[in-house]
Amino acid sequence: MKNFGFLIFLGIILSIHFAVNYYIYHRGAQWLTTMPSLKIAFSFLMLVLVISYPAGRFLERIWYSPVSNTLHWIGAFWFAGMLYFTILIFATDLVRMLNYFLHFLPKSGTEAFNNLKLYTGIGIASVGTLIILGGFLNAWHPKINKYDIDINKIVKGKKNLKIVAASDIHLGTIIGPRKTYKLVESINALKPDIILFAGDVVDEDVGPVIRQNLGESLKKLSAPLGIYASTGNHEYIGGAERSVKYLEEHGLVVIRDSSYLIQDNFYIIGREDRDKSRMSGSRKEVNELTSALDKSKPMIMLDHQPYNLEIPQAAGIDLQISGHTHHGQLWPFGYVTQRIFELSKGYLQKGDSHFIVSTGFGTWGPPVRTGNRPEILEINLNFK
Repeated sequence: MKNFGFLIFLGIILSIHFAVNYYIYHRGAQWLTTMPSLKIAFSFLMLVLVISYPAGRFLERIWYSPVSNTLHWIGAFWFAGMLYFTILIFATDLVRMLNYFLHFLPKSGTEAFNNLKLYTGIGIASVGTLIILGGFLNAWHPKINKYDIDINKIVKGKKNLKIVAASDIHLGTIIGPRKTYKLVESINALKPDIILFAGDVVDEDVGPVIRQNLGESLKKLSAPLGIYASTGNHEYIGGAERSVKYLEEHGLVVIRDSSYLIQDNFYIIGREDRDKSRMSGSRKEVNELTSALDKSKPMIMLDHQPYNLEIPQAAGIDLQISGHTHHGQLWPFGYVTQRIFELSKGYLQKGDSHFIVSTGFGTWGPPVRTGNRPEILEINLNFK
C-alpha cells in the first residue's frame, strides 16, 4: 500500500515537472521565432535540463562519478530555474492578456512588435539567471543568529550555557567537502559548550556522504559537553539506520526518542522525526519522553518538524530547536510555510517554553536561497 501511494505521489510530481517544463519550452520556442537559428540548440538544452536531475540521482546510486555529479548539479539549479522562469513568463502572459483587451502593445507582425518580443525574451533570460546566481551566492554565506534566553530554573554551578545549533545541513552531493568544512569552522569559532543538530544532517542517501568522506570534517567539531543530533525526514527517506550509524561513527550522538542527562544539570531530548510513522513505525509522544525526567532541571528538545507546539509546552519543555521549513528557501514559498507552521522561522515563546525554528544551514534541491539566508544558531541560555 505504501509503495502504491509512493507511485501515485511520484506520478504527480513528474506530471508537474513535465508540464512546467513544457510551458517554458513552448514560450521559449515562440520567442525564438525572432532568432530561428537557436531553436535546435534551445530544444537540446531543455532536454538536458529536464532529465538531468532524475538521471543524476539514479546514476549516483550505481556509478558515483563526475558525470552523475554534473547532472545532479545541473538539475538542482534547474529547479530554481523552473520556478523563476515560470513566474517571469507568466507575468509576461498576464501583460499579453491585458493587451488583448486594452491594445497598448505594438501590433503583431510589425517591426516594433518583433523588437519588443526579442528584448522581452532577453530580459526574462537575464533576470532569471541573475536571480538564480544571486540566490546561489546567498546560499554560500550563512549568518550567525544569536538568541539570549532566560530559563527559570536553577542549575547548580552553572549560570549559563552556550549552545551552537544547526539544522537541515543536507550533507551529500550538493553540500560537499567545502560547505561541510565551512560549517565545522564556523561552529568551532563560536566556542560552544554543546553542539546540537536538529535533523536532516544527511540529504537522503548517505552514499555520496561516504564517498566524499564528509565525516572526517564532522570529527573536527569540538564542544566540551558533546555533539548531539536528532533524526529528520531526510534521514528516513534515505534509510535512517545507515545514516545514523555513519554519523555516530564520526562523533555525533543521535538521540532517538530518548534523552541524555548532561553533567546532572540539564536534559537533551531527541525526538524521532514524525516521518518515522510513514516509514518504519510510530514515535513516542513528548509526555512519554519526559514522564521519568526530573522537571526541575532544564529540558532541551530537538524535534525536526515544528508541528503542534502546544504539546511540548504542556509537557514543560524549556527549549525546543527545530528546522525543516527552510522558511520556504525560495521566494515566495516562505508565505506557504508561514501558513502551515505556527513558527516558520525565528523565535517564539509560549508560556514558559521557548521555540526556535532555524531556516537551516544547507539547501534541499537547488543550491539556491532567495527567501532567506542560511544560518547557524548561537543560543545563550541563562539560568535562574
